[in-house]
Amino acid sequence: MGLLCYVFFVSVSRIEAAIERAADDAAAERPPAGPDGRPRSRRLAIGDPQAPLERFFAILERHRLLGDDGRLSPAVHLVSMGDHFDWGGRGDRERASTDALRLLSWLAAHPSDQVTLILGNHDLGRVGELVRFDDASFAEARTEAEAIYFDGGAEVDPSVEERFRRRHPDLPTAEIAARDFATFSSRQRALVEALLRARRFRVALAASERLLLCHAGVTLDDLAALGMSTRASSCATDVGAALDDALGSALAGWDGGSPLAIPHLHQPGDAAAGEGRGIFYHRPSDPTREHAHLFAGPPRRRFDPRRLPKSLVQGIGHIRDNKCRQLLVGWHDGSGASDGPLRHLSTDGREVRYARGAPARWSEDVAGIVFLDGGMAHAPLDRYEIFDLESGTVAAAL
Repeated sequence: MGLLCYVFFVSVSRIEAAIERAADDAAAERPPAGPDGRPRSRRLAIGDPQAPLERFFAILERHRLLGDDGRLSPAVHLVSMGDHFDWGGRGDRERASTDALRLLSWLAAHPSDQVTLILGNHDLGRVGELVRFDDASFAEARTEAEAIYFDGGAEVDPSVEERFRRRHPDLPTAEIAARDFATFSSRQRALVEALLRARRFRVALAASERLLLCHAGVTLDDLAALGMSTRASSCATDVGAALDDALGSALAGWDGGSPLAIPHLHQPGDAAAGEGRGIFYHRPSDPTREHAHLFAGPPRRRFDPRRLPKSLVQGIGHIRDNKCRQLLVGWHDGSGASDGPLRHLSTDGREVRYARGAPARWSEDVAGIVFLDGGMAHAPLDRYEIFDLESGTVAAAL
């Protein structure tokens, strides 16, 4: 009993130390940290951190990734899979906005070779759909959007929605302001821009020659639009470099005051074109079951998983189990949806299979996805799994 109490209090102490560090990091507004060159013996990736700060740190502590000083243990390399903002309901907004700023500041305070930040669509939204808003103008737009989306009844009046879009042409719909990007602040945008300029945010990371980490996956068609051959598309190192180069080129020509787009890969949403499209938004789906315009592109809103590069395994965030099962009807294992566990999809270009778990071995003639977004704010703490990049499967909770 004494040992259990000691372990419990040490864990609580580490979580509290991390929360304090995160608050200090956000208040200090330090520049992003560079590399420190230390070796890392544990390499892990964690799904979209759209959750209270304490929950995120509790998951890290459950896997013994935190040190006594409120930072990651020096032996750990952590990949955060993108979407660091926007969780909870209307009553959570102030806390969600503050927690997200603190979390991203804490992650960025670690050496760049210890924490890798993958870009998600909610991160890009700060410099995309929301780039021309300040706190006051967004609060005004959000109030209008809430009256339409939450308070207007089950059916949104098209004329009311159209008036909203005319007043706020950078926003595709009222729903975007009322729900999807509802916890925005101008300080978040400033932090995202600083991390982009410092190249701390990345589109992708090659964890090995066959394993690529990116927010929502890439297809042969996305890579062909960048000029990559089918053969080169099977090498994670080459794909990761091409994706990051595309971001770098986009940043070189970006003025910071207009929405950031990445040609062929990312198009922010607006009132004229609709919701954002591209590799930070799209989801795997059966093209026989959804509208064709969703698959048009690149950039697109949906992709046919049979167009994934063969022999490449991609670890992605962005999509929870329930949504996967809705979009992959006929291809999944028939189990009920469940937040927490990792999941995978495999295809030989003809057949598609989606199931729970993360295989440690993949055949050379298949394309694969490991889904890391376990619904962090919703899953029971003891069921939330993270991805071990060394073994290619679920990381053990120590």
